[in-house]
Amino acid sequence: MRVSVIGAGLGGLCLAQGLRGAGIDVDVYERDPAITARFQGYRLVLSPTGFEALHGCLPSRWHPLLDAIVDDTRVERLILDTQLNKVGELGPARSGLVVDRHVLRHLLLTGLDVHTGAALTGYDVLDGKDGKGGEDGEAAKVQAHFAQGASPAPADLLVGADGVNSAVRALLTPQTVPTDTGVRFVIGRTPMTEQFAALSHAWGAKIAGDGVSLLLGAMRFRIPPKQAAEELAPEVRLPDTGDYVRWAMILPPNSSLGEETPQQAVLSRIQGWHPDLRALIEQADTDNSTLLSIRVVEPRERWARGPVTLLGDAIHATSPTGGNGANTALRDADLLRRCLIPAAAGTRSLLDAVGDYEGQMLEYGAEAVRFSLEALPAYVAKP
Repeated sequence: MRVSVIGAGLGGLCLAQGLRGAGIDVDVYERDPAITARFQGYRLVLSPTGFEALHGCLPSRWHPLLDAIVDDTRVERLILDTQLNKVGELGPARSGLVVDRHVLRHLLLTGLDVHTGAALTGYDVLDGKDGKGGEDGEAAKVQAHFAQGASPAPADLLVGADGVNSAVRALLTPQTVPTDTGVRFVIGRTPMTEQFAALSHAWGAKIAGDGVSLLLGAMRFRIPPKQAAEELAPEVRLPDTGDYVRWAMILPPNSSLGEETPQQAVLSRIQGWHPDLRALIEQADTDNSTLLSIRVVEPRERWARGPVTLLGDAIHATSPTGGNGANTALRDADLLRRCLIPAAAGTRSLLDAVGDYEGQMLEYGAEAVRFSLEALPAYVAKP
């Protein structure tokens, strides 16, 4: 069996690692011109489900390394005023494991053959006679086509893991389109210092201003990633990333930055705020802050069964306020891996395996989107 994964995000790479470990041939195609073309280095919280999915897809010899580059977190989820005084609560305290997306992505890339600059333009579902046979002589069932004259890629299964703007989804289920919530936010990161470590009571809190809110989270590593890889898995090369504070400011609906940089946009909206908060933004890594919109993709009508399916944000993009986007994509990867193993062994048909995956994924994926949208209003500040 051969699987083509479109998209080198966390979900697609996790699936590729899981299939590789199960002895299934897999190729990953990424439209970006290089793996590092876009910065993807913000902190995320792993749920028990997400962490278990990673363990299931990664080689067991890397489990100690994974354990070393995450950290436990427990946040009180308070509402603070602009001088960091408690004025309310968002809900019960929350615990979990935090990991840096950029570091985790490098771990997931290890040993994989990723074809960059491969923008999908279409695919053909084959009737079994037109596909080029692999080493086992069986015909491919689907063939992907790419821009810039790249060679077509025959496979038994094509997986669209290419995010909220998924090219695979647009072809497979064109009626399923992203919905813009109108919410905009600026996200960035600042190296951790003693001054900012003293803001620990604000981790997980909403700092409510006039029409904007600021969210803070700490990323600390049990062992610095580069050192951890050298000591625990020398074949893995991880970036030399240090501890930092991840911050995100939710802006009024449909905001734009105009001529301002992301950093300037935040500073202009926090005049008179606590000096530690202003210092946090002033000392931010300006190259790694950006304005983002919150768009969601809600699974709708089930598409016809076949050798093409979807994974992660391509089919159930959530609002980040739900804290479940990456975790749900990782869950998809592990579920699809487990469904495909018996199909690769010939004890189950591929269509039944994919159908089982889609039935479960569409149900919990829709619930993840609903949950994230229900959580969104609590984080948006009122004028």
